[in-house]
Amino acid sequence: MTGTLYGVGVGPGDPELLTLKAIRVLRDAPVIAYPAPLEGESLARRIASPHIPSGKTEIAIRLPFSPERGDTEERYDHAAEMLTSHLKSGRDIALLCLGDPLLYGSFVHVLPRIAGRFGVSVVPGVSSISAAAAAIHLPLAIQDESLSVIPAILDAEALSARIAAADIAAVVKIGRHLKKLQTVITTLGLSAAARYVEYAATGTERVRMLSEVSESDSAYFALVLIRKREWR
Repeated sequence: MTGTLYGVGVGPGDPELLTLKAIRVLRDAPVIAYPAPLEGESLARRIASPHIPSGKTEIAIRLPFSPERGDTEERYDHAAEMLTSHLKSGRDIALLCLGDPLLYGSFVHVLPRIAGRFGVSVVPGVSSISAAAAAIHLPLAIQDESLSVIPAILDAEALSARIAAADIAAVVKIGRHLKKLQTVITTLGLSAAARYVEYAATGTERVRMLSEVSESDSAYFALVLIRKREWR
């Protein structure tokens, strides 16, 4: 019998936001894997730590979390080889992922390297978008509205077009694209509607208007929510 790979969403930061199923998988799986920076601790591991029993085999998948991703594909290949060795031996693996495994998660890069050869199960997690909306009590969609998840890495014209077409927009992957996003939002006349939420559902959660954020004071784990219609 071979093992099963579980993609486990650990949510945006609060350990209490892990699902009961996620906690059960962490308890039962003999191997825990997680993405981590080239140096330092894994945020996903830190979030899940209250629910990880001692005695587990742990695998840190070291990745360059930067725009210049370099040898990322080779690192995922190497990670898949490490996971495969355990799966072949019949050991289940819980692969931790920030937020939800299938929403801009590192799990989507591991999945095609494992699927078809071993069993795979995905445990959904609370996304940063849901956590940010909860922080500011903002409905993500009502009745006939649609929610658009838009990466800020798009060029200014495409970014503007997608935000303009959205009822509610969640702009993610802001990083070094902050000034471009601010310019687009100002041009669209949406500055009063654009809320910037960083480190949602963590002890350092912070909410501001997008116009108040400077490049020197921006966070890696941040997104912007824009709702155009009043709902009250």
